[in-house]
Amino acid sequence: MIRKTALQVGVVALLALILWNGYVVVSNVRHIRKIAALTAQSSMIQAEIQGVMKDLTDIETGQRGYLLTDDPSYLEPYTEAKARIAADLANLRAGLGYRGERERSLESQVETMVSSNQSAIEQSITLRKQGYRHRAFKLVASNDAMAYMDKARERLSSLSVVEGNRLAEIETQRSAGLGQVLKQTIVVDIALLALVASLFALVRYHGRVLEEEVAQCVRQLTSHNFRLARLMSALSNEASSKTSAIGANAHLVLQEYGGFLPRHAHQCVEQIEEASTQLEQLRQDLIAS
Repeated sequence: MIRKTALQVGVVALLALILWNGYVVVSNVRHIRKIAALTAQSSMIQAEIQGVMKDLTDIETGQRGYLLTDDPSYLEPYTEAKARIAADLANLRAGLGYRGERERSLESQVETMVSSNQSAIEQSITLRKQGYRHRAFKLVASNDAMAYMDKARERLSSLSVVEGNRLAEIETQRSAGLGQVLKQTIVVDIALLALVASLFALVRYHGRVLEEEVAQCVRQLTSHNFRLARLMSALSNEASSKTSAIGANAHLVLQEYGGFLPRHAHQCVEQIEEASTQLEQLRQDLIAS
């Protein structure tokens, strides 16, 4: 009874550990997916920051190249960056929508600086196209275009540092999470292994005990069968002697006194002799079977 209860408790504990292991696995998968999503989001924001910085560099490079050379080919990076920067800033703004107030403020400042500097850059390029090279350079030197561009880069660099720190924190969380996953997995696996080993040992012990009980029952049944066989043999011999004596006495009565017995009595003695013969035959048939 105790062994059966122990087996039942062990099976229940094994099922509970399996369920717990499944819960741990599902929770860890969810955590890993969350970390992966945060990492992808941070990487995307970093890519958007780098894209805006490239746009600023292309705009500035295109402006300077054209002002110096009056070669329209230098305006290609300027034109392309001018077409991209609005969308890149919008994407950066959307990516920072769930970030802190400081990060959104930095992005807003970048947009303001870019917008403030855009008209001055376009005006200097227009003057250069019209042949007013000196006025174009004078306009560039007289406004704060360079200061706006530098400040915009500073803000973008600050955003990049913040996202880099966030990504490092995410990586730290990921590493810690993986370590926790490994620890939990090891603990659960060790517990499962120990429980399975205990159940296996208990099952083997229970099997040996059952084998011993079966062997003892077999020995008892063998002893009982032997005793029963001896008893049956004794009873058979006793019954044989009794039926033989009855048959012999009935035959003797018929031989000695058959002529003196009434017909009815003679028939009864014959029936007794016949019954004793049938009983002996029945006994022999039982022994033979």
